[in-house]
Amino acid sequence: MTGISVEFPGVKALNSVDFRLFPGEVHALMGENGAGKSTLIKALTGVNQISAGTIVVDGKQTLFGGPADARERGISTVYQEVNLCGNLTVAENIMLGNEPRRFGGLDWKAMRAQARVHLERMGLDIDPASSLDSHSLAVQQLVAISRAMVVDAKVLILDEPTSSLDADEVEQLFRVMRRLREEGVGILFVSHFLDQIYAISDRITVLRNGQLVQERMTADLPQRELVSLMIAGTSDAEVGVATERRGKAMRTEDSAPLLQAVGLGRKGAVEPFDLDLYPGEVIGLAGLLGSGRTELARLLYGADKSDSGQLRAAGSDLKLRTPRQALAQKIAYTSEDRKGEGVVGELTVAENIILGLQAARGWMRPLPKTKAKQIVEAYMKALGVRPANPDALLKNLSGGNQQKVLLARWLATAPKLLLLDEPTRGIDIGAKTEIMNLVSELADQGMAVVFISAELEEVLRLSDRIAVMRDHKKVAEIPTTRDVDVPQLIEVIANGGESK
Repeated sequence: MTGISVEFPGVKALNSVDFRLFPGEVHALMGENGAGKSTLIKALTGVNQISAGTIVVDGKQTLFGGPADARERGISTVYQEVNLCGNLTVAENIMLGNEPRRFGGLDWKAMRAQARVHLERMGLDIDPASSLDSHSLAVQQLVAISRAMVVDAKVLILDEPTSSLDADEVEQLFRVMRRLREEGVGILFVSHFLDQIYAISDRITVLRNGQLVQERMTADLPQRELVSLMIAGTSDAEVGVATERRGKAMRTEDSAPLLQAVGLGRKGAVEPFDLDLYPGEVIGLAGLLGSGRTELARLLYGADKSDSGQLRAAGSDLKLRTPRQALAQKIAYTSEDRKGEGVVGELTVAENIILGLQAARGWMRPLPKTKAKQIVEAYMKALGVRPANPDALLKNLSGGNQQKVLLARWLATAPKLLLLDEPTRGIDIGAKTEIMNLVSELADQGMAVVFISAELEEVLRLSDRIAVMRDHKKVAEIPTTRDVDVPQLIEVIANGGESK
């Protein structure tokens, strides 16, 4: 790709960017959210129309009219959100669009046999006739790659494939990537996890603000320098450094909890637990994927109904049966499913920001336009939403900026308790740092915050106390003193609450 430019109304998303990919290599595409990574991928696959530049595949200049054209030329893409059909079988998903036929109908036996061959290539030993939604997200991710490779792809684009995977699942994916690399497939890999980039990639291209910064061999690019290239106007000492609270909250013995969970639980989701939440304190929830962190937060918010125990506020029982009741109690929640339960892509940035406040007021009391404009402008400026255009459709913003808009939505409701479920997942280092610093500042101003993250370093750095989850049960609660580190936290999780 040479001199690629892509323009949207009022925004130049890519400005004369070069990118090259060789057979048999993993090439990482790096940059902050909004740097142009997704736009470059969509330009390559024909989703976005380029306004300037050329694309050459196997020595031939080409221009794709859409993803189908790209697939025909051997370029397949697997996106962060697995776009498969959970109600169909594994075989049907893999062979979708390439189904073998016999006597005018589908050849089910041949379909399952061919799907099994593709699964074996991925190192997957599962029944092709099984329903896709019966398998874990990691398996579904490999099924998506199997589907991408049905057309004998020469180029495989993996856009944030590891954001929802645990360490073992990531290594399983990497084994597949190494095998495909050995077969001569060129892999374009996008990830915000630096350790993963250095573990799997051969070459790195860095974008910033829609422009090419550098292309370097991974072995020749130190991590600190990589982050410096990604983040403009940042000194080496400041790169990727977020506020470290570690018990910063000054709670006295006579401090009263803002909210108390007493024996709160839901059968099949979370075993009964106790948890006190205090003003000005960040409570981290730590545990492996599927440990019950999200389920606990949803009970605190009233998104799911508890079947044991109760919530208490100011010494009285509090009944939260709906999120709207939670909003009335000044409790706000951002879901880990940013795409499915957070952003409304077809609405503008401004409309998304005032959505929570308008819901709390009720639809019969519309927010005055002047006040709405003031709120939107204030939070966009405070959170550094880019581009600074309140009329832009939210779906056109990067993941990190969408997350900032979601935060603005709930901060506009002036909550006393903010529940943040994976607010830093799938966003770049700079946006992570900004959000973590903001959370700490909110706690300093007296807000109670529950912070959930799969990255234990983030939880440890940001929390005053950590509630440890394992197998849908709260197994420990520990203060984040200076002598607590990630290995100790892992030990507590592994031992079910006991540190040996």
